Amino acid sequence: MRVLLIAGGWSPERDISLMGAQSLLETLQSLGHSVTLFTLSERLDELLDAASKHDVAFLNLHGSPGEDGLVQAMLDRVGCPYQGADAAGSFLALHKAAAKAVLKRAGLRVPEGVFLTSMPEPGWEPGLPYPVFAKSNTGGSSLHMTKAGNAEELYKGLKDIFAAGCEAVIEPFIPGKELSCGVLGDIALEPVLIVPKSDYFDFHDKYAGEEGTEICPSPLPRNIVEQIREAALTAHRALGLRSYSRTDFILQDNGDLYALEVNTLPGMTNVSLLPKGAAAMGLSYPQLVQKLLELALRRGNQHA
Repeated sequence: MRVLLIAGGWSPERDISLMGAQSLLETLQSLGHSVTLFTLSERLDELLDAASKHDVAFLNLHGSPGEDGLVQAMLDRVGCPYQGADAAGSFLALHKAAAKAVLKRAGLRVPEGVFLTSMPEPGWEPGLPYPVFAKSNTGGSSLHMTKAGNAEELYKGLKDIFAAGCEAVIEPFIPGKELSCGVLGDIALEPVLIVPKSDYFDFHDKYAGEEGTEICPSPLPRNIVEQIREAALTAHRALGLRSYSRTDFILQDNGDLYALEVNTLPGMTNVSLLPKGAAAMGLSYPQLVQKLLELALRRGNQHA
């Protein structure tokens, strides 16, 4: 097949996107596909023409554009199928405050939080116990995220977020085990237990490439594993997603499971979280990539 591999973009996660695209490029070529690597930030005006000349697009974008639905909407205009959520599902999942409202309505436990569209006045307090996390409402990869133990640290974190042109979400620190669970098609994958080097899974932990920080299959009891898998499916369906997704969770010692956020274009290197969950169920990295292409084409045919 002629595959348009779309990466880059202009979000702070651009370099991560390009890094992951190299693994995909090599794998797609090894599967016998003809692949064009399309760097979005340099050629946005050429996207529609390029997509119309390919059988399918494979998106490896993080943040906006990509996870906000912009590229998906453009591909829809020329009838080019792609893996992952459509434009509406992408935007809804990327917006943390909106997604939490949907997940809560679907019966999942989510952290309390405060959504801010502008910098608060001096002396303002979030009404949540410290420590709290301040993070970009539409960012990912733990960029622009601060763990604040007091008002001064919180204000510093919020200034960084708003200086980057983002909205902010403030949530309490929830102690517990960090987990991530992917969905492929209509099947939940094995959850990955994350053991951060610091007290939470930050940007360095995600991309330092150190061994032993991500365990799959997890050592959790099977009934807990199944609870996490079912919650990941619930999140995927509630947001109207398709093909695949990955939901991040916190599991407290008392058994309470919190859904933190849902990723519609999760990392896709061969050591990323979703591929690890797939591997634990017997699906190799090349098989996973091929499966995503097949899901994209199946969806494209249904909407032809």
